[in-house]
Amino acid sequence: MRKWVIPAIIFLSAHRLHAQQVTPLTVEKIMRDPKWIGTSPDNIFWGEDNRTVYFSWNPDQQLSDSLYYADIKNTSPRKTAPEERALITAKANGAYNRNRSLLTYSYQGDIYLLQVKTGKTTRITNTTTAAQHPVFSFGEQQVVFQQNRDLYAWDKTSGLISQLTNFEAGSKPTEKNEAQSGNAEEKYLRTQQLELMDVLKDKKNRKDAAAAFNKAHTPKMLRKLYLQDKKLSNVQISPDGRFITYTLFTAPADAHHTIVPEFVTASGYTTDIPSREKVGAPEGTFASFVYDRIQDTVLPIKTTDLPGIKDQPDYVKDYTKKDTPAVRQVIVNGPYWSDEGTHAIVDVRSQDNKDRWIMLLDPATGTLKLVNHQRDEAWISGPGIGWSMGGSNIGWVNENTCWFQSEASGYSHLYTANINNGQVTPLTSGNYEVQEAQLSPDKKYFYLTTNEIHPGEKQFYRLNILGGKAERITTLAGANEVSLSPDGNWIAFRYSYSNKPWELYLQPCTPDTKAVQVTNLAQSNEFKSYQWRDPQVITFMARDQQPVYARLYTPDPAKNNGAAVIFVHGAGYLQNAHKWWSSYFREYMFHNLLTDKGFTVLDMDYRGSAGYGRNWRTGIYRYMGGKDLDDEVDGAKYLAEKLQVDAQRIGIYGGSYGGFMTLMGMFTKPGVFAAGAALRAVTDWAHYNHGYTSNILNEPFTDSIAYHRSSPIYYADGLKGKLLMCHGMVDTNVHFQDIVRLTQRLIELGKNNWELAVYPVEDHGFTTPSSWTDEYKRILLLFESTLLKR
Repeated sequence: MRKWVIPAIIFLSAHRLHAQQVTPLTVEKIMRDPKWIGTSPDNIFWGEDNRTVYFSWNPDQQLSDSLYYADIKNTSPRKTAPEERALITAKANGAYNRNRSLLTYSYQGDIYLLQVKTGKTTRITNTTTAAQHPVFSFGEQQVVFQQNRDLYAWDKTSGLISQLTNFEAGSKPTEKNEAQSGNAEEKYLRTQQLELMDVLKDKKNRKDAAAAFNKAHTPKMLRKLYLQDKKLSNVQISPDGRFITYTLFTAPADAHHTIVPEFVTASGYTTDIPSREKVGAPEGTFASFVYDRIQDTVLPIKTTDLPGIKDQPDYVKDYTKKDTPAVRQVIVNGPYWSDEGTHAIVDVRSQDNKDRWIMLLDPATGTLKLVNHQRDEAWISGPGIGWSMGGSNIGWVNENTCWFQSEASGYSHLYTANINNGQVTPLTSGNYEVQEAQLSPDKKYFYLTTNEIHPGEKQFYRLNILGGKAERITTLAGANEVSLSPDGNWIAFRYSYSNKPWELYLQPCTPDTKAVQVTNLAQSNEFKSYQWRDPQVITFMARDQQPVYARLYTPDPAKNNGAAVIFVHGAGYLQNAHKWWSSYFREYMFHNLLTDKGFTVLDMDYRGSAGYGRNWRTGIYRYMGGKDLDDEVDGAKYLAEKLQVDAQRIGIYGGSYGGFMTLMGMFTKPGVFAAGAALRAVTDWAHYNHGYTSNILNEPFTDSIAYHRSSPIYYADGLKGKLLMCHGMVDTNVHFQDIVRLTQRLIELGKNNWELAVYPVEDHGFTTPSSWTDEYKRILLLFESTLLKR
């Protein structure tokens, strides 16, 4: 028996010694510069050789990351030479020809052509004026690039550079016609003089003949494309070089932008930072055009006849005064050309973001033909679908079939459309999201990132272009952020798990192959000395019988203090109840600290969060602080009923949208939350930006009902419990003015159970460890002083 006792004692002693060496978590420790955690790779991209992968990394703990590389034969990370980094990055942002034998790119303001196989490089331009955005056109025989506003083409055979466009500021001058100018008296006298004086008649005839001769023998000048007072953007050329499309933006005449004062400056003077507009501010308008170089014509892309272009949104039914239906303003994204240039599609969005039209463009006439129409009475969005200014996953499978993503089924899935017969075919389906999609270089497969396995995982698949069962390529549980090699044969991916920060892996891009880990410094020895929790990803039922996903941190039963904290993530449309390393890593560490102290912590993906389909995404439409806040309240009920948390000792906190939700909880749900910390919180949605807010609440002057019921400032008189508010004074996103207005409201209401902490040098996302530390020490003090029994 004794021979077994000794090792047991040694094991226990070693275990206790290890436990003694691990210092307890403190706010000061976890809120230091994140370098103490370790270093994770980021910004992954492939070289043109299809074997070298590059990434940003900082294993030496320098002030900033450096560019490193590894390759499929030697996976050991190596640092690139500083003088090589700009060129490597330039090539990665270049454009290939169709068979990927040539690469054109912009480097230090000039254009280059690289023969991928031989490495031979040809310099195309050598000018002081920067050239950019090179692409192949004219049947891939010429490289087209942009200099200032205009497009130029370099011919591979002759080496000549030709100017393709002549954009000109201002308006076209009015041509003078002397015979038609002047008043009636002047016109009569000119006619009379020509009738009476042969010398004047001969002089005019010689002048007219000379003008006609010069016109006939002068080389044809490039048409001037006048911009008037508009801003030029999105200049593109067709694969055959015939058509050039562009967009003109007309800024609103009476736009009013905000300013943010900066108090702590090097000069000692307060300075004003120009900032964003407020929701409902006048919007500009967009118009798109096609310049036909062969016919020398400029035609507008006609959007006035789009199906449903005059449809009003359903919410207007809540108001007695209804606007007369009118053609809505749209934004044309694209065009997206098929490889041969046979066809082009455009992705058209209404500026109110209720409609999306994928249209076939006839560039010769500027007319559009419907391929697919998506309408959402809330707002068009979702993975792979983009926003009003584009950003969608869209392209061509072949000359007659395009592909895109849509939430038509309630979840973002992959579709193809035959432009000849109009048939739309779903390639994926089910209660999950296709979060990323791209076509393989050989156009045999789609490569997809989905959460089919679990809403909290991201796995990589390949799918035959005809559909069928997708084949899973990545296998590690958590999230896999994949970069595909140019030839499609390899993947490099960042992988992480709930309690393991991101590392880099390499793997052949086929199922049933093994991934090789490239980096291994995401966790420092100090970070690894603590046993970071793997939070449970659970579901509980909301009052409308919808499952709510959440991260749950439970304390050791011996330390359980019976209190709980609910964390509310920001952004609204963001996911945090997942199985990968969170962007809220400071909060994750803080939740470990709280759990060490005996608190139960719940971190949920409330209504409006990403990852759960269209209905969940739009669950906050016209009522922020409605179903989303109900989910938080139901989470508190779950804690009390299922985990024996004291219902009177539950706190809530969060930043940005999470700060807004905290205010709504403290103001409108009396007795549910005993304490709340609202960080950088929106207090009145009428003072936030247009792009985000108008999607969800429409505009203050068109849907005042939505703004009133969604803005905490209207409900400040309902404050119960202890409230802490924290805000950066240089916040250019949620302005400091927001919290100042609410503070004045609380003063006028005579409320005493609140405090405000301000951070003079911080923007919306804090950057200074001392500010993070001060803020979270206050949060911890709030919860310990109000939620713990004395």
